This record gives sequence, C-alpha cells and structure tokens, in this order.
Amino acid sequence: MTSYLIQGASVLGVGPRDLAISGGRFVDALSDPDVVIDARGLVALPGLVDLHTHLREPGREDAETVLTGSQSAARGGYTAVHAMANTAPVADTAGVVEQVWNLGREAGWTEVVPIGAVTTGQQGTQLAELGAMARSAAGVRIFSDDGLCVADPLLMRRALEYVKTFDGIIAQHSQEPRLTEGAQMNEGTVSAELGLPGWPAVAEEAIIARDILLAEHVGSRLHVCHLSTAGSVELVRWAKSRGVRVTAEVTPHHLMLTDELVRTYDPLYKVNPPLRTQADVDAVRAGLADGTIDVVGTDHAPHTSEHKCCEWTAAAMGMVGMETALAIVVEAMRDFDFDFADVARVMSTRPAEISGLPEQGRIETGRGANLVLVDPEAEVRIDPAEHATMGRNNPFTGFTVSTRIVDTFLYGHRVVAGSALADPHPIARGGTWIA
Repeated sequence: MTSYLIQGASVLGVGPRDLAISGGRFVDALSDPDVVIDARGLVALPGLVDLHTHLREPGREDAETVLTGSQSAARGGYTAVHAMANTAPVADTAGVVEQVWNLGREAGWTEVVPIGAVTTGQQGTQLAELGAMARSAAGVRIFSDDGLCVADPLLMRRALEYVKTFDGIIAQHSQEPRLTEGAQMNEGTVSAELGLPGWPAVAEEAIIARDILLAEHVGSRLHVCHLSTAGSVELVRWAKSRGVRVTAEVTPHHLMLTDELVRTYDPLYKVNPPLRTQADVDAVRAGLADGTIDVVGTDHAPHTSEHKCCEWTAAAMGMVGMETALAIVVEAMRDFDFDFADVARVMSTRPAEISGLPEQGRIETGRGANLVLVDPEAEVRIDPAEHATMGRNNPFTGFTVSTRIVDTFLYGHRVVAGSALADPHPIARGGTWIA
C-alpha cells in the first residue's frame, strides 16, 4: 500500500503536526514516504463513524445502493457506516446481514457495518435471529427496527435480555404508534395552524422513559436513535445520572431546522421524527455540547424523486445527509464551546466506542489510518446534484457552509482526494483492510 506523510495538519484543531501512514496504519515516522501531502491550513480528524445510515440495498436499489451510499459516505468523511435493517428483505437473518457486509467490502469506499432487525420482518411480534446475526461473518452487535418502534414492552425486555449475553445493543426508534397514527409533522402551534395531524413530543418521550427503565432493570445496553425533543434530553440525562447503560444520538437536521419550515409544504422537510420547535433545537444542541447526547447520526434516508416530489401528505419521510453532516454540525454548534475535538468525539470517537470498532475513531500510532482532512475556512454552497448519493432530498439545499472535506483515508488508502472520489480500498479487489 502507498505510504503517506501528511505535513502541517492541525490534528483535532490543534497543531500543526505531521502524520505518517504506512501499511494502512498510523506510524511514528517515515523516512521515505511514497506521497507527501501539504496539509497546512487543514484540520485532521479521525474518520467519521455513522451509527445510523439507510443504504436501501437489498430491495430499494432505485433509491440507493451500498455502492452509491458508500461513495457518499467517503465524500462526507465517513470511514465506517452502520446500515439500518429496514431493507427488502429485512436484514433479520445472518444471510441478509452478510450480504450487506459483503457488498460493503466489494465496494471498498467505507467500512459497512450491518445493523440487524430486532423483530422478524420488523413486524414487532417475535424476536429475529439475533444470535445467528451476532455469530455471522458480519458480527452484528447493534439491532434496531428503525423506521418502526419495538412497541411491545415484553418483547423489548426480551430483546434487551438476549443481547446482554454478548454485550449487544438495542437501538430504539422511539415512537409510540398509537399516539402518532396519521401524524404528518410535530404537534404544536404550526400543526394547528396548518391543519396537519401532529406527532406529539410525548410519543417519543414515553418510549424513551419506558426503555430506560427496562434497560436499568435488565442491565443491558440501550441506544436512543434520532432523539428530537427537550424532554427526551432530560430523560437521557436522568438515566445517565443513575448509571443506566444508555447512549443517545441526534441528527444534523434536528440540530438546525424547526417545524416552521413545514409552512412551505416542501416535502424536503418531512422526516420521522419530525422537525420540532426552536426550544427543542436549543435543548438538543445543549445536550450534545454537555455530553448528554453521545453522538451525531445522520439518519441518511435517500428517496426517489417520485416519493419526494409530490404533495406533502403523500411524500415519504426522510432526508439525506452524509455528505453535509460535518459542515452542518459545525454550523449548528457555533454558539457553544464546541471545537474540532468535540466534533471528533461525537462524530467519530464515541460512535466507534459504542459500536466496538477498535481500528476506528482515533488518530494514534498503531491504529488503522482512518482519517479525514478538512478545510475549516471554505465557502461551499450545498448542491445535491453534485453529491454521490442517489438521493436528492437534502434539506440543506442552497445553504452556504464553511467546512469542506478535502481528503478521506480508509485504512491508509486515499479514497477521496481534493474533495473528489479517488479509488476504492484494495479490499474491493479481494484484499484486506490493513496490509
């Protein structure tokens, strides 16, 4: 593999410092590197890790594939993404999760880590083959019915008990279904004025509260997906004060956008959970800043144009965001004491720790050289037509941001160079991650 000497980078926003890469790992020094990169003025971060990505394959290749989603991830600075289970067929068996895992390796643009379904077919009636997925080549450790809530408390308890045997995680989409039937947006002043059925905050908070108590009772690991309300932040803060093994994520769009945008009736802003109020946005930003919320997960959810370019009530819920997530987080957190070290913590280090990816999340000698170089003073106008994802449903279309991904290194291989896709990692040709 090519060796690199990256000169003058600001590592985690501090520096400058040189970084050396050889054999797919960070090394102390290189006397004769193959390539020297002038990184003065650039910030070096560990490769980003996304705990919440929808790659759609198998079954919805018209919206996204593992290949296009992986390319989108690489351009966004991600060196590992976790693929949600709501595919067709659902990723509820060892065979399907291994298929997704193998597709990721064949693509070679990012490490693809499958998430298995909690229940068979995501139907919420019986547990899926959790043990078989955990023992598979994919080595699944996180399970979620994301898109649907595990609403049955007994089934949720059994799932938590089962994964505890191998230190797995249940990642819950917190939505009480009977409180959200027909919901189109956040329940509040705007929904009342527009006459659209509302999705109340308590529908999220009730499930989070229940699952915190179940996780405490069982002593198992719970991950709260795409938390979106002020009340949810307080519940997670309370749980952590009690020592409950709970982690939580927030999306870039819930850090930035509010339900006031729904007044446009533009389906770009239709998402689940829905965009909330400014008070909720302020609360989740504060929760991310103080560590109550552990990670930023993109909830990258590509849809075809026919599912988004239609009237509001018929439109699908979901937004894309892997290629803009880093820039949006930087913009959203400007009013806090939130530097690039904090960005690395919530977008790389903590996600890697939660998932159990030892080669991801840190810039340290001997670890896998998963790295992103960022220009912190760029001026970029977001245009989905320029992105690698097949989805064009980015709610930040037209925004101008000041952060740009320049290079992405996946286990020492330069998959993005000068903000453009370069070459996939040699694992795509039957190699290994690290030489």
